[in-house]
Amino acid sequence: MPRITRVYTRTGDDGTTGLGGGQRVGKGSPRIAAYGTVDELNALIGVAMTTGLEKELVNELSRIQNELFHLGSDLCFLEEDKDSTALPGIEEHHITRLEELMDRLSSAVPPLENFVLPGGSAGGATLHVARTCCRRAERELVRLAEQERVGAFTMRYLNRLSDALFVMARFENSRKGVQETTWNSRA
Repeated sequence: MPRITRVYTRTGDDGTTGLGGGQRVGKGSPRIAAYGTVDELNALIGVAMTTGLEKELVNELSRIQNELFHLGSDLCFLEEDKDSTALPGIEEHHITRLEELMDRLSSAVPPLENFVLPGGSAGGATLHVARTCCRRAERELVRLAEQERVGAFTMRYLNRLSDALFVMARFENSRKGVQETTWNSRA
């Protein structure tokens, strides 16, 4: 575990930042964009957790926040540096757990009959915002993967997480007694 003794380093004043393996890259690089968006997603999940979400969701989201730090760690290191460094990352069991969560929560909400408009309760709406941020993180990761190797499970994890956030938003709205608004394609 790193010990942080000081928040500022002054090393990024030139528009670069350090990767876990010590390399310096521009703050606008695809790798930094990807894990910066993962960090933003983690913060949005933290906001969602302040809205009075169902306890079951808070417990799951707490675990997911930790997993997003694993993902940030996974993305902070180049693939060639991972062999020589023991660090947490995203693994297949993280994806399986998200799928099991979605199956459990989906069984507690009405089946989808149309596209759902984002909104509902404060918690549900915030989870929808987190979902859209997760989709952006996934797009950033795809851009990175077009240029550099990334962890084997990172894209699948973000893809499942965005789906899980959608299901969590539906679950939260249902538990709060807030009816979902569906897309009116004829309006």
